[in-house]
Amino acid sequence: EVQLVESGGGLVQAGGSLRLSCAASGFAFDDYAIGWFRQAPGKEREGVSFISTSGYSKYYADSVKGRFTISSDNAKNTVYLQMNSLKPEDTAVYYCAADLDPELPILITTVDYWGQGTQVTVSS
Repeated sequence: EVQLVESGGGLVQAGGSLRLSCAASGFAFDDYAIGWFRQAPGKEREGVSFISTSGYSKYYADSVKGRFTISSDNAKNTVYLQMNSLKPEDTAVYYCAADLDPELPILITTVDYWGQGTQVTVSS
């Protein structure tokens, strides 16, 4: 059974930090690009950051460059998103996603697997 299990969300004040984790199982982790989308209330789901777990390529949306860092631990089949200097506009449900197409950024239309999402709330 394919699973992407997110953890690490929560409530934090502006300027604070959180680290999200995405633990993958049930598929060949090394063959996929994996990363994070987010969806705020009333807004479309948008790509945040992705990593090619085999090629070590990384992608960041302009809105998070310099603040967020994506990494992977292939031994643990886990991808992390370190989020620093958080802003209220980062408030959203964050979804882990996996795509067999290694091209970055991951397109929402080509995602093969989704996690259930984890809530990140940044208070001002």
